[in-house]
Amino acid sequence: MRGLPDLGPELGALLHGVAGTSPYLGRSIEREAEWLAEALDQAPEATMATLCDGARLAERPEIGTTLRRLKRRAALIIALADLGGLWPFETVTGALTDFAEASAAAALVAALRPSVEKGRLPGLTTDDLDQGAGLFVLAMGKMGARELNYSSDIDLICLFDAKRFERDALFRAREGYIRAVRRFTQTLSQQTEEGYVFRTDLRLRPDAGSTPVAMSLQAAELYYEAEGRTWERGAFIKARASLGDLDRGRGFLRALQPFIWRKHLDFATLHDVQDIRSRIRQHKALDRGAEAVAGHDVKLGRGGIRDIEFFTQTRQLIAGGRDPGLRAPGTVPALAALAQRDWISQDTADRLSARYVELREVEHRLQMIADAQTHRLPKTREGFEQLACLMGHSDAARLERDLAELFADVDALAAPFLSPGAPLNPSAALAPPSDEVQRLVDRWPSYPALRSERGRQIFERLKPSLLAQFARAARPEEALASFDSFLNQLPAGVQLFSLFEANPALVDLLVDICAVSPALARYLSRHAGVLDAVLMGEFFAPWPGLEALTEGLNAALEGLDYEAAMDTARRWQKEWHFRIGVHVLRGLITPAEAAGQYSDLAQAVLSGLWPVAQAETARRHGWIPGGAGAVLAMGSLGARQMNAASDLDLIVIFEAQGGAVSDGARPLEARGWYAKATKALIAALSAPTGKGVIYAVDLRLRPSGGSGPVATSLQAFESYQRDKAWTWEHLALTRARAVAGPAALRASVEAVRCAELARPRDPEMVLRDTAEMRAKLREAGRMGSTFALKDGPGGLQDIELTAQAWALIGGIDAQAPSAQLTLAGRQGLIEMQAADRLAAIHGAQSEVLQILRLVGPSESDGKALVPEDFGAAALSLLLGAAKASEMDVLKAKLDALRSEAAAIVASLSGPEAG
Repeated sequence: MRGLPDLGPELGALLHGVAGTSPYLGRSIEREAEWLAEALDQAPEATMATLCDGARLAERPEIGTTLRRLKRRAALIIALADLGGLWPFETVTGALTDFAEASAAAALVAALRPSVEKGRLPGLTTDDLDQGAGLFVLAMGKMGARELNYSSDIDLICLFDAKRFERDALFRAREGYIRAVRRFTQTLSQQTEEGYVFRTDLRLRPDAGSTPVAMSLQAAELYYEAEGRTWERGAFIKARASLGDLDRGRGFLRALQPFIWRKHLDFATLHDVQDIRSRIRQHKALDRGAEAVAGHDVKLGRGGIRDIEFFTQTRQLIAGGRDPGLRAPGTVPALAALAQRDWISQDTADRLSARYVELREVEHRLQMIADAQTHRLPKTREGFEQLACLMGHSDAARLERDLAELFADVDALAAPFLSPGAPLNPSAALAPPSDEVQRLVDRWPSYPALRSERGRQIFERLKPSLLAQFARAARPEEALASFDSFLNQLPAGVQLFSLFEANPALVDLLVDICAVSPALARYLSRHAGVLDAVLMGEFFAPWPGLEALTEGLNAALEGLDYEAAMDTARRWQKEWHFRIGVHVLRGLITPAEAAGQYSDLAQAVLSGLWPVAQAETARRHGWIPGGAGAVLAMGSLGARQMNAASDLDLIVIFEAQGGAVSDGARPLEARGWYAKATKALIAALSAPTGKGVIYAVDLRLRPSGGSGPVATSLQAFESYQRDKAWTWEHLALTRARAVAGPAALRASVEAVRCAELARPRDPEMVLRDTAEMRAKLREAGRMGSTFALKDGPGGLQDIELTAQAWALIGGIDAQAPSAQLTLAGRQGLIEMQAADRLAAIHGAQSEVLQILRLVGPSESDGKALVPEDFGAAALSLLLGAAKASEMDVLKAKLDALRSEAAAIVASLSGPEAG
């Protein structure tokens, strides 16, 4: 070629082939022959580094000419490295992005300089130019993700901090920035005889039709908070602070995270994206099938680049608020992250990633031909032959077939997700519906969740499948009545209905819950966000254990203030609490395993929130030097016997040097400080908020009960237990367990507890005092019945009092009733046969109570647990737990167990026992 030396057969053939198929590159080779001859003697990476350095150093008045010449050289060397097979796709797009950023940086400094020098930016000097003179530029789209193609626009948003200017100077500064941004874009975009640098698009800024090209970050934040739309959230996935005041740019993006990433799974986004995609197709007349290759748009057409990007970004928007690992700006890395977290299959990720790279390479070749921003495939045979040559294909017809297969493959993978939803099973319904069903269905439109037009539209698509699912339940009308209650209590429906429509398996789960556990359905209506957890990949995995739970919550709470920690802990606890209930309903765990899991969950919550409560107290009052506090769990948590409706019996114990005072602006002595921390913990657990409560808390088991301080020093606790505690308080101590606080203090509390239990006891006095407790319970009306399993002779509490009494007599430090009874038998305090039998009855009753608490009304509802009122599925679950064939058999079995337990308890409660 003219001006080029002999380059050898391979390089010469490459240049001749490029020049013959790309008029733009051919002209560039001729114009840059002298430079190219030298550039080809070094690695393309080194050449690009030199070109980027040259762009960054370009200055007025010749900056436009300089940048255009350098852009021509960059496009040429990148094309040769690409077409010659030296660089993969990621290197090509990265090199284009690096050069664009270097060019834009020089253009920005040059554009701002006149505004600074003429005093249009008050208080700023030329020393501020390297930091954008207060302006920052966000790179959006492919530039933000470092994925630029050959003829990409660069999408930018230009913002400044209005707060740095006095009110009188702000108008002048705004005008200065606007003029600078116009000069900046003109330098890059204007077409001259040297070409252009990069076409620059500023239309992604807020309300672009009515806002200036440079606006304040404060106005932008207000816009996104009040009016931001789904497409703008998607655009910000790729956003990057690129030029100017980068610290302010990064701060702005951090402030925008709640707008981009929603706390809950956001399946309503899917409908917005589906609508955007449909409107693009209609506007661009792109509704032809993927099989029409000639003239097909590889970016916006069916099965094209945008389909893969929409497929990826929509899933990122749906789940990225909960999982920061999904927030990758690049399409291929984002697909890999989605597969890693089981949002898509690995096969789907691999295929779409490969297809994305292939489509982007086709896009590059199309744009190389004439340096035009085109995405349309040729319509003529000659055009396809030209493209085939650039792509290394010898057969244009084969290329056309390969592209048809490529578009069809992408369409098959993406279209089901991106096409507007249809009913899950439009032909199925209750046919004909009963009068009761019709009555329920007729009143649904009046419910709060169905008052919005969008909510009604989505629900109408769901309704046929929902009704069909309920028709297959064991007792359809019972299950549907439970669903009706669930639907009536939903405050809003769009997000949840979108979640169901996009995830049919959740509809199956909802039907199961409504059929089996109206109580869990009511819980779900108040906390529908817990369904997010079902889709996060680990919902049906084995129980992680206390240590992993604690680490997970601590990680979620790290860096949060008190209010944010409360909300986060509530959401986290409710998801795990719901998970346990579902696992019981689905038969994945036994009721006994559920008791341990509910207890692990409560302990993890206390371990996470106790430091938060102390930090909130320290924020107001400073810290107690050398002080430490621990939480002692009593009752069901202490014994690891919690159920779905359990509350927490707690005692807070602290240790501090005598006379210690906190070191804050409002100092407190230790007892007052830990009392404040205890109240902060109780509020975190049980104060009613929009996220509900976590647990009800009872502190009446603390020393001196309701009249005592809410936090007790270790010394006072030890002294009280030794000298003042009643027998019933020592009985409660047998079930105590330190669950939160420093390990050293927890060990000290446990040592005090064990020492107190080891003191010699008068068995007759312990049994007499225990008998008095039973009498007081009877006087209070706690008589028990078949399904009031906790109360009365032979009930759970009766067995537990017996186990506690013998644990106290024998100095046994086990907390669970079965362990207490077994150890009492092994020590010869009671007959081993009686101990084993009583432990077995307690276990059987506990399993039935676990199911009753899960499927029946909670104690706070003020309703008795009457299994006859339960649905068929709930009764089946209850009968299975009790190993009974029918309700009459269950009643007889429970009554017989109660009678047997009462007789054993009576034999162990008199002076002759043991």
